[in-house]
Amino acid sequence: MADPPFDATPFLPDRRTLDALRAAAEGCRGCDLWEPATQTVFGEGPKDATFVIVGEVPGDKEDREGRPFVGPAGRELDGALGAAGIDRAEAYVTNAVKHFRFEERGRRRIHQKPDAKQIKACRPWLGAELDLLRPEALVLLGATAAKSLLGASFKLMAERGRPLESDLAPVVIATIHPSSILRGRDGEARQAQRDMLIEDLHVAAQTVARARPA
Repeated sequence: MADPPFDATPFLPDRRTLDALRAAAEGCRGCDLWEPATQTVFGEGPKDATFVIVGEVPGDKEDREGRPFVGPAGRELDGALGAAGIDRAEAYVTNAVKHFRFEERGRRRIHQKPDAKQIKACRPWLGAELDLLRPEALVLLGATAAKSLLGASFKLMAERGRPLESDLAPVVIATIHPSSILRGRDGEARQAQRDMLIEDLHVAAQTVARARPA
C-alpha cells in the first residue's frame, strides 16, 4: 500500500456544502488514521450555528457511533455549555482530526494524541467547515485544536478564557478540553477543571451577546 499523502485536500469535493463535505470525508485517505478507525467522525450541528466548537480527535464512543462528542467528554461539554448559558442546539461541534487515534490494550482502545502530520493533513476539512459556517464565535477545546488553527506557538493556559484577535471568527476563545476533567485525580480536581471550562464558555457567550446590536 502506498504511503498516505498527509493532505486531505485531494479528497475535498468540488461542490462545498456541509452534506457534501460529510459524504466526501467518509472516503478520506489523507493520512494514516483512516485504516484502524471504524469510520470518519465529521462535525454536526446547524448550518447557522452561533458557535463552532472544535475539539481534538474523536474518542472510542465517537468512533463507534460516527458522531462527535457523544462519549464521557461530550457529556462534560454538554453540562458546561448549559451552565454557561449556551444551547448545544445552537452549536456546531467538530474536531481538528476526523479519525480516532488509539492504542489497543487488550480489549480497550486507549486514546492517543494525533501527531503534527495528522493534524496538518486534516486541516483542509476543518477549514472548509469554517468557510461554510462563518460562526459568530469559535471555541477551541484544548491545545491540539488551538494550535491547529492559531499556530504551533500558541500557549493554551496563558491565553485561555479571553477573546483572541483572529480572522477566523468575530469571537475566538480557547479553553481546556472537557476530557481533562475526566483525568482529574479526585473530585476536587475534576470540579476545578469543570469550573474553568464553564468560566471560559461563559466568556464566549457574554462576548457574543455584547457584540450583537441592542
